Amino acid sequence: MSISRKIRALLAISGKKQVDLAQYFGMTRQVMNNKLSRESWSAADLIKVADFCDCKIAFICPDGQQIYLSLDDGSEQQKSPDA
Repeated sequence: MSISRKIRALLAISGKKQVDLAQYFGMTRQVMNNKLSRESWSAADLIKVADFCDCKIAFICPDGQQIYLSLDDGSEQQKSPDA
């Protein structure tokens, strides 16, 4: 599944609309539609999408450690598997 399809699924799951995501990004609905069509997502964009949908993006290591990416302060948060 492409990143854009996953973003559309995330929007559906969270009850958000593509037009609202466009507004959150400060762009028109058509520009957001083009972004979805072209698959032009940076890591910062994905973090912003997650923030919009009240979700988190994380790297999950084989040992269970998780490193979360957030917009809050630009820093990562680590979580051990035992926490």
